Amino acid sequence: MATTNDHPGEQAAQDPIKLIGIRDTALSLDEVFRAVGDDAAGGTALFVGTVRNHDGGADVEELGYSCHPSAEAEMRRIAEKVAAEFPVRALAAVHRVGDLRVGDLAVVVAVSCPHRGEAFEACRKLIDDLKHEVPIWKHQKFSDGTEEWVGAC
Repeated sequence: MATTNDHPGEQAAQDPIKLIGIRDTALSLDEVFRAVGDDAAGGTALFVGTVRNHDGGADVEELGYSCHPSAEAEMRRIAEKVAAEFPVRALAAVHRVGDLRVGDLAVVVAVSCPHRGEAFEACRKLIDDLKHEVPIWKHQKFSDGTEEWVGAC
């Protein structure tokens, strides 16, 4: 009898990256969750980043995201790196650009793995690396009339 780790479902899928995108339309949790469905996955971790009504002690009135033309390719590169480090069965990541309102979804990432711990770790690495490395910039306008640009790179 084979040990648990010898089962193909315990290994990373051959092509685990199911969805990568930069969108100028509303993001869908259902689309991302469906993209990472895999019968061999015992754990799926999903992270949703939403626009909040404050930042750095100031009230946010408006928010816009813009990106470099290479942003989607950089997202894929990071996804490939995460998939190589963890036994990822399926992975998805989408980020919004354009004008957003408080409460809108800005980013949705999900990872499914054979076990929950791996899924949590892989999802955390995916969102952290996307935030730090993908050339996406946030332009915030505050209620006091000030503005701020925040960027990943």
